[in-house]
Amino acid sequence: MPNPRIMSPGENGNVINEFGLPEQPPKGWTFLPAGDAAVTRKVTAKGDFWRVQVKKGRRIQSLGIWAPAEHIAEAKKAVDAMRAAPDYEKKKASAAKSRDKKQAAYKLEFEQAVKKHLNFHSKYKAFESKMAHLVTEHAIPVGSGTVARTAMIPIEERAGKAVIAWMRHKTTNYDNMKIARVKGERRAVRRKLAQGSFKILNSYRRGDDIVEGCLLNKVLSKA
Repeated sequence: MPNPRIMSPGENGNVINEFGLPEQPPKGWTFLPAGDAAVTRKVTAKGDFWRVQVKKGRRIQSLGIWAPAEHIAEAKKAVDAMRAAPDYEKKKASAAKSRDKKQAAYKLEFEQAVKKHLNFHSKYKAFESKMAHLVTEHAIPVGSGTVARTAMIPIEERAGKAVIAWMRHKTTNYDNMKIARVKGERRAVRRKLAQGSFKILNSYRRGDDIVEGCLLNKVLSKA
């Protein structure tokens, strides 16, 4: 079984290992930059490798992998042969069409789940539809890494979390906040902002008059 290790980029041909120390890749290994997923998958399936990654904000980005040079050469040769096959482009187009169809179906399903979660009063149904569309566009792009892309929780829960995440970015000052680098502080800030978002949502569900300066109203009116 492959035994991957997670590293950080270092200097002078080294990487920084899981203990925070510089380490030299094994002799005979070479670096495969990220970018060709097909080659990377074949290399990682062959045996041990080191994945080099960095943290950008709250996301982890892979820069590539260190692995035996012969594994990388073999993987590139196999992928080149696969792509040279006469029916490759046809299969690729068919797979892309299938993915697009699946994505379109999920988009429709997710938007309906968001509308159901919002459940605005009858006089705010236009806002409900508009907000459901905006939340969905923000949440479901492939590779976005948002909660909407996980199958680990029910779609109803995904929709609810996506609504709060969208409101955090669109109706609060969260993106410009200076949050102390203290364990649990960011989570506490998010929880406090979510409480304010819940109050706003509930007022739209009850059909209350929109208060002056309501940021949700401003965002939806401009959209």
